[in-house]
Amino acid sequence: MECQRLSLPPLSAPGEVVTFYSYKGGTGRTMALSNIAVLLARRENASVPVLMLDWDMEAPGLHHYFEQHEERPGVLEFFEACRLQLERFSLESGAGQGAGRDDAVLAQRVLDAIDWQQYVVRVDQGSPLYLMRAGRFDASYSERLSQMRWDQLFDTCPALFRCFADTLAQHFRYVLVDSRTGRTDSAGICTTLLPKKLVVVFTPNRQSLEGVDALVTRAIEYRRSHEDEQRPLLVYPLPSRIEMGDGAQRAEWRRGDAHKGIAGFQPMFERLLRASYGLPQIALDSYFDEVQLQQTKTFAYGEQLAVRIDQGGDRFSLTRTFEAFLHWMTGGYFPWQSSREIALLDAISEARQALLLEPGRAVALPLARDLARLGELYRKDGRGAQALDAFRQSVEIRVRLLGEEHPDSLAGKSGMARLLRQQGKLDEARFLEEDVADVRERLQGAEHPDTLAARACLAQTLALQGELAAALLLQDAVLASYVRLLGGEHPVTLGAMDGRAATLLRMGRLGQAQQVLAKVVAARERLFGAEHGDTLRSKLALAQALGRDGDLQGARRLLDAVLQAQERRLGGDHAATLATRDLLADIVAGQGDWAGARQLHEDQVAARERTQGLDHPETLMSQRKLAEAMLRRGELDAARSVQEQVLEVHARLLGEDHLDTLHSKKQLAGTLQQQGDSAAARLLENDVLSGSDRLLNAPAADKAHAHADSVLDSARHLQETILAGRANGHEVAEPETLASMIGMLQGMIEREQYAQAGELAEHLKACLLRPGVPGKLRKRGMAQLKRMYKLQGDLDALLALQEDEVQALEGALSEARIEQR
Repeated sequence: MECQRLSLPPLSAPGEVVTFYSYKGGTGRTMALSNIAVLLARRENASVPVLMLDWDMEAPGLHHYFEQHEERPGVLEFFEACRLQLERFSLESGAGQGAGRDDAVLAQRVLDAIDWQQYVVRVDQGSPLYLMRAGRFDASYSERLSQMRWDQLFDTCPALFRCFADTLAQHFRYVLVDSRTGRTDSAGICTTLLPKKLVVVFTPNRQSLEGVDALVTRAIEYRRSHEDEQRPLLVYPLPSRIEMGDGAQRAEWRRGDAHKGIAGFQPMFERLLRASYGLPQIALDSYFDEVQLQQTKTFAYGEQLAVRIDQGGDRFSLTRTFEAFLHWMTGGYFPWQSSREIALLDAISEARQALLLEPGRAVALPLARDLARLGELYRKDGRGAQALDAFRQSVEIRVRLLGEEHPDSLAGKSGMARLLRQQGKLDEARFLEEDVADVRERLQGAEHPDTLAARACLAQTLALQGELAAALLLQDAVLASYVRLLGGEHPVTLGAMDGRAATLLRMGRLGQAQQVLAKVVAARERLFGAEHGDTLRSKLALAQALGRDGDLQGARRLLDAVLQAQERRLGGDHAATLATRDLLADIVAGQGDWAGARQLHEDQVAARERTQGLDHPETLMSQRKLAEAMLRRGELDAARSVQEQVLEVHARLLGEDHLDTLHSKKQLAGTLQQQGDSAAARLLENDVLSGSDRLLNAPAADKAHAHADSVLDSARHLQETILAGRANGHEVAEPETLASMIGMLQGMIEREQYAQAGELAEHLKACLLRPGVPGKLRKRGMAQLKRMYKLQGDLDALLALQEDEVQALEGALSEARIEQR
């Protein structure tokens, strides 16, 4: 019986191909795809054309969710037809004629020769929902499937699958591909070649998570590395079969539990997506709060569509979870964008559209409000550029409609100034804050809460600019007003005291800062409790003041308490917990407790690997500190292993001549030297000297672009320490070491870098004055030292050098006479 042919007109804009993949079976992948397809086809008055494509040909089952069971050709038969067309075109063009062909042109010829619409069937008469089955399940299906070599088809025409996806996307808003599980050729086609978006369906178990990790990494790397596949791939994790009744186990598998060896799917995907997209930090909290497909008895058996039965969509329903997932996927939002951000972006987009139709205050002012909220959200997330853009737009709208001195305009300026201060743009922040403070004082009075808050913000900026006396004077006046108006223990008063203590610390008035902070800590403990966030922040500040004042034991006691509270309340991997653990480890190391420091750094490395990945700069810094603690304890082999890992990552990511790579080589060389492997240590030191030479001697244009003065200074310091170490490690410095030191000093003199040359000059002088130095080298070195002192006008140093030189020569002559006797 001949199948009825569809006639689907092209869309005005191309649709999207979305692949649903799971590493193992039993995840509910096909069920999820079916329900999502039904929801999508219902959109816009059931006018959104959606195609489901069953590519799980070894275990096809997508058609069972729909009433249409007509035996008709599907994916397998379509690509059998493609193979025949390719063979025919190859014969027509002749053997050896394909070397210079355009694969995309060939693929389009093949697709144009096949009527793809005869392979598609409509499965819902109430919405434009269509299906391309896996194939015609006749007696020959299994044999024909086993003969389909997907790899050969790809090799014959690499562009075929991409062009196939593009063809379908011209007729369907969404093409949902049900991929085969595992690591197969057909799964690779579905996840790597076809989609714009990849939905990874998984159940929380190690096999599933490990397989998904490898697959996603491979798919993204393929898109990056192949010239013809430079297309973005958005990845959306979709946890499934989640037992809602066991909250403790659900939390373990989501967040992880180091004691049980459970990594947690959220940290895994955060690391995976961060590394794949090159992002410094992402969080999937909001996404996974909304997107977890719960296990339900009703839909555990048979092929039932939850969205058709459970249409109410209450908070316990699968329908609501599917709709929440679609909020991210169909909007083109990334999983790390929070639901609040998405809601604000949607509101802002709608307001902009409304303004085009009907400009006016009624729409523009809510738009300004939402832009300010979005800016504050971005500020807290550390997305400074996006935050500043949102704040600027908000302020411009408010000033235009309300005027410069309206309270909303002033509030917008204050928010923008706060962000500018955080970004280090202190002049811009101060300009805005002075304006806001002056206007508020004139309009609202000197002791109005808004005026006092504006002056407190201005004081913070003044302190950061180094105008500490002016900042403290302003803070004293604000604090006095708060005490008089609100009392000495009001939360706002305590906040002002905190700010004043920070300025005292910058001024070096440690005793006064400690007194203020101790009062704040005591008051906040009474008001809020010992583990309130504000109390912990004050304890951290007091601990830092004690540490700077030399009271390491007091600082350690406070930091221990803060860390324990943060681990209980926030978790061991929270950013605040990590920061406190770093501070405590430094204090513990300062006390010489290297066993305690080692344990803290080991915990820190594990936490940073989980949250930020193995290659993140902060993870590498924690590894460096761990290696230092190991060295101090005499664990040379363990320290060497860690340092080798750090060096490998630095060299791979940054290159051999990057300053961080050179520092890693120098540290490893020191460990090798302690282990007695002097030859290997010297090779690494030579690499450092060569690399730092290349940094210092790079073309001027490169330096202006790639190397700040601090980087060049660090490169010189690396050379100095290596050369000085070599010189001091021998009775007479080796000629090549002396020659390098002389050349380095000469370069510094020619660049008029006398400050940097001072320490090197002292090392060089000590080496040159030792007996046994070759005469030519001593003469060259002394000439450079004298030249430096003359150019500096340091006559005392010049005379002292000449006297030392005479004494050294006299000593050498005396030794020679004794030997002759």
